[in-house]
Amino acid sequence: MSEPPRALDRETAAAGTAPRRADPFVREITISDINDAWAQGLRDFQVAPIFGLAFGGFYAAAGIAIVCCATVLGLSYLVYPLAAGFALIGPFAAVGLYEVSRRLEAGMTLSWHRVLGVVFEQRHRQLAWMAFVVLFIFIVWMYQVQLLFALFIGLHSFATLKDLLAVLTTTPEGVAFLVLGNAIGVCLSLILFALTVVSIPLLLDHDVDFVTAMITSVRAVITNPGPMLGWGVTIGVLLFLASLPLFVGLTVILPILGHATWHLYRRVVDPVPV
Repeated sequence: MSEPPRALDRETAAAGTAPRRADPFVREITISDINDAWAQGLRDFQVAPIFGLAFGGFYAAAGIAIVCCATVLGLSYLVYPLAAGFALIGPFAAVGLYEVSRRLEAGMTLSWHRVLGVVFEQRHRQLAWMAFVVLFIFIVWMYQVQLLFALFIGLHSFATLKDLLAVLTTTPEGVAFLVLGNAIGVCLSLILFALTVVSIPLLLDHDVDFVTAMITSVRAVITNPGPMLGWGVTIGVLLFLASLPLFVGLTVILPILGHATWHLYRRVVDPVPV
């Protein structure tokens, strides 16, 4: 005869283990939810533009610094992949923007001290592990670029970026490198998008482990493939266009994307299981 449930609960507690928390609930959304998230993201940027411009400006400045360093070091062939890969860390760079939107939504005090305090606090929480996930995919992206470049172009050095572009766009090897490299980049971007689209806001908002957050993010994409794919493509296009004028456009685009991503997360995920 089986033991009563209460006795089993006491036995579990005595063993020092707790029952596993149920995963967050993922809702189905429509294109109208995506549009509303964009509208709310733009509204948050208009309400607190100083925060958005500061975070966006810092992100853009970091991108410029990375590209300039690669150019000075004679690694001109890495300028494009660095610029493209830099966009991959956008979701993590937007943590401060998520906190701004969270406070605006809850009617909480909005100040640099409080916002930055929450951001710095994340280094002791599960969000720090997500940084390693993002960094790992970024490193994979850079290594495959260098490998493909060596295979198709060789170990040649180029005096100027113009010389490199001429080889990449006028030779069969260069075109093959661009096609295959960008195809792999798209695959890595889709993987990172699925893992982070709602996981980073979820980790900021609630005390869940990063594995559960990533699984929830993937579930959100699988549950809403159409809206989420449209969201991802829109983000990719906007980040690409914003990066063209030396990353300057990211100063405005990043904060709007960050705020909108928070509101999308709030529509897709209910951290409390139902």
